[in-house]
Amino acid sequence: MGIVNIDDDLHDQIRKASAVSCRSINAQAAFWIKIGMLCEMNPTMGFNEIVARELRAAGVEPQAVNVATP
Repeated sequence: MGIVNIDDDLHDQIRKASAVSCRSINAQAAFWIKIGMLCEMNPTMGFNEIVARELRAAGVEPQAVNVATP
């Protein structure tokens, strides 16, 4: 584990995103770092594809959501 120096504006964005995502600031930063690394390593995959792949690898099977029409 180490210390990462980031810009104050980026830290503010991480803090705001962490509140929305119900993650700690460190967990939010780690999530963005991991997703960014996976995006660079898999440039033909989209964000949702990468997250779904990671969920499946963790044993979570994403299910489609049925949207009710009015």
